[in-house]
Parts: sequence; C-alpha cells; structure tokens
Amino acid sequence: MEKTIEALNSKLDLLIAAVSRLAPPSVPETDIAIADCYVWAADPGFLEPIQRVNRVDIGLIKGVDRVRDILVDNTERFAGGLPANNVLLWGARGMGKSSLVKAAHATINASGKTVAPLKLIEIHREDIDTLPKLMNLLKAAPYRFILFCDDLSFDHDDTSYKSLKAALEGGVEGRPANVIFYATSNRRHLLPRDMIDNERSTAINPSEAVEEKVSLSDRFGLWLGFHKCSQDEYLDMVNGYASYHGLGSDPESLRAEALEWATTRGSRSGRVAWQFIQDLAGRLGKPLKD
Repeated sequence: MEKTIEALNSKLDLLIAAVSRLAPPSVPETDIAIADCYVWAADPGFLEPIQRVNRVDIGLIKGVDRVRDILVDNTERFAGGLPANNVLLWGARGMGKSSLVKAAHATINASGKTVAPLKLIEIHREDIDTLPKLMNLLKAAPYRFILFCDDLSFDHDDTSYKSLKAALEGGVEGRPANVIFYATSNRRHLLPRDMIDNERSTAINPSEAVEEKVSLSDRFGLWLGFHKCSQDEYLDMVNGYASYHGLGSDPESLRAEALEWATTRGSRSGRVAWQFIQDLAGRLGKPLKD
C-alpha cells in the first residue's frame, strides 16, 4: 500500500512539473524610471532597460544641419508637452538617420529643459503589430515617450502596415498624448515602388489603390530627407571624428587616406567615414571614446 502511494506521489510530482513547464513564463514588471532608453520585448511584453546606448554626439553628425534642427525642435516641443509630429527620416543609407534620433533624444535630456526625462523606446520592425499593446502600457505613465523603429519598410505580402496606420492616427482612442513615433527608412513611402505600381495597374480604381498604400507615410507629419553627401561633407565628417577621438594625423595624409577608403567602398556617407575612423584608430593603436 505504501509503495503504491509513493508511486502515485512520484507520478503526481512529474505531472506538476510538466504542467509548470507548459505555463507561460511570468512577465517581468517594467520599471520605466530606471533608464532613459528601452527595447520593447513583444513576447512576453515588457520593456528591457538599456543602460549603455550606442549613439554619437550630435555635433559629430555632419551634412544634415537643416533636418537636424527640425528634428531637435520637434523633439523639444514634444518633451515640453507641446504639440509635435510623428517623424519619418528617409533617404540615403549611412547618412545618420538612426544616429540623429538617438542623439536628439540625448540632447533634449541633457538640456535640463524637461520636467521629467524623455524616454526612448526601440520597437523592432517585426513587432510593429504589437504597437497597440505597447501604447496601452505607456499611456498612463508619467513620462513622454519616443517610439523608435529603425529601418522600417514593408514587403509585398506584408499587411502589418495597416496596424501601424491605425496605431499612429486611427481608431477611436487615437495615439496617446505622451507618445510619438519616429521611424527611419530608405523608402519615402515605406513600400516597394513596384508594389505601388502593381496596385495601380491591377486595381479597378488605380488611384484608390495607390492612396491605400501611400497613406501610411501621411501619418508622419514630418518627412526628413537624407541625401548622399558631397566629398567636402564626407571629409568634414572624417575630420570631426578624428578631432573628437584625438586621432592626430597630418591633414593631407588624413584626406588622402579617407578619399582612398571611400573609393574602395564605392560610396561616401557618415557610415563610411566612421568605418574609416575605426580602421585609422586601430592602425594607430588608439582606443575610441565611448
């Protein structure tokens, strides 16, 4: 009899352990006061604090002075509780779109003009359909939030852009007053050109089909365009990085090496300038500043 009871208890323990493994993991409680930057973990649904943010000083972002000023002004108004627009930063790759968003956020918080720190939350492209869940989590918080999606675009068979449209400006409730959305993309309309052209050619009413596709971009009140830089702008970026990181070098030699580096890459951009600086610092045996 005792052996039977022990066997049953053993089986019950195994059953309880198996059921426990099937239960969903507990969701960590988010403390939005401990950091200024977070990454949205859509599954299971919490904000992961980021203590060391990968960003550069705003003064090192060259060749985009006009869009830089517009973005900082918009961000400053939002942080101060004033009306501000969602922003789409689009255009040439490697010209500092995502760097500018992170730098503008740091600049506003360092200015001392905000009552409470402005929070930056990165949401991954594949988690866009969870935006309503995230906004619902943030709307009652005593902070203001920039939701940031880097390299946002949609493929031919992707319909999650409709969720983004509704989250930004649609629905009965609308976007929470303490939330704004910034996105970067190489595409101005976030959708492939051939996708828009195909909709135009196959639809009963071509203009309505195109309107459906491009109306997503209309949810962004500000479109900030980034274009390929000139040789002088590229060299200005290189000189700025070299000076900031204390990479003393003969100006003519630095210029020649930077131009050769750009030629081998087949392009000039802020990213190419930064990659050259990393190579230069490595060859000189000097660490770069955090």
